[in-house]
Amino acid sequence: MHHFHFRNHELYCEEVPVRDIARQEGTPLYVYSEATLTRHFQAFDSGFAGIGHLTCFAVKACSNIAVLNLFARRGGGADIVSGGELFRALAAGVPANRIIYSGVGKTAAELREALRAGILMINVESPQELDRVQQVAAELGVVAPVAFRVNPDVDPKTHAYISTGLAKNKFGIPVTEAFAEYLRARSMSNISVQGISCHIGSQLTQLDPFLEALRKLKAFIVRLAGEGIGLRYLDLGGGVGITYSDEQPPHPHEYAQAIKEELGDLTCTLILEPGRVIVGNAAILVTEVQYTKVNTGGDKPKRFVIIDAAMNDLTRPSLYGAYHDIVPVTQTASAPLQVDIVGPICETGDFMARDRMLPLVEQGDLLAIMSSGAYGFSMSSNYNSRPRAAEVLVQGDRFQVIRSRESYPDLIRGEVIPEGTGR
Repeated sequence: MHHFHFRNHELYCEEVPVRDIARQEGTPLYVYSEATLTRHFQAFDSGFAGIGHLTCFAVKACSNIAVLNLFARRGGGADIVSGGELFRALAAGVPANRIIYSGVGKTAAELREALRAGILMINVESPQELDRVQQVAAELGVVAPVAFRVNPDVDPKTHAYISTGLAKNKFGIPVTEAFAEYLRARSMSNISVQGISCHIGSQLTQLDPFLEALRKLKAFIVRLAGEGIGLRYLDLGGGVGITYSDEQPPHPHEYAQAIKEELGDLTCTLILEPGRVIVGNAAILVTEVQYTKVNTGGDKPKRFVIIDAAMNDLTRPSLYGAYHDIVPVTQTASAPLQVDIVGPICETGDFMARDRMLPLVEQGDLLAIMSSGAYGFSMSSNYNSRPRAAEVLVQGDRFQVIRSRESYPDLIRGEVIPEGTGR
């Protein structure tokens, strides 16, 4: 459930008309609902009540510090994959002992930052990374808390680009090789083995892949215990999907109940890394129609609605062919037409929807691209030298800008023309 709804044919976010926000802050514009963010976080977290657990929000899904702070104030942690995300999480007030660090390419500098901050755990993804963690920890004179991200070779039945748990994916250490790395880590003086981690993919709509992965991890934990290696944490990753169109993902409580039943008497503290399931439906991207046109000359006329949001603002449709519902901010009774909804960027792949049925719209009308909270702004760029959009958080009957719109000077910050350049 989310708090975007129509009232008298006008789209509202909570108690604020979206048109009023766009009129004041311009477009393109990300609009977040605090009530939705709070509701979704609590719905997910409360499903694991009664067992030791920590909900570490996946920063990559939505990295605005206002959003991270909201979750931190409700007991959440952060799942990070870069030094920049560590910086954001700490700036947002996430306690270091609630931060876990995954990712296949951690640099020595990033590992130093994480160890100096005192984060909960580093999820190691390769033998060479283990060696680097040991080296960096020794240089700093600390003991590094680690888990290994084990790749269980489970098919998540999702888009190939967001599948992360198959043997052919770049993530983690194959389950057939991980045991030897645990034994090796135990002998290292600056390594403390704390847990095991896995993440099989994003936008999963079935429970079976999660349970299959968990069963493999449980068997692996028992094998480790036989060698005297006891684990404190079991990090199951994230991946629970949301409804963009006609998907029917499990409710977070259904997911939690299935996980708890499969855990049985396992005593590890559970770590979860939800992202999309919390923020996906908690935001929209508001955009203004710039032009409409009809191209003729093919088999049939092609209608285009050209908007001021582009693939640099929301890349999922271009990157994955992902579906987002798109609705006029003001409802009309006009008959729908088949159109391509496209942006101004110089790429044929710059589209938000193709062959979509949309009520007749005119220049200056506002559209809302729904379910844009996950991997929306966080994947945006400055391609075509386009300033990135503003972000707004609605709180009941008021709203606040939580990220200002970029300006043209922002685009060239840090750039210089070399001295002595002549004709």
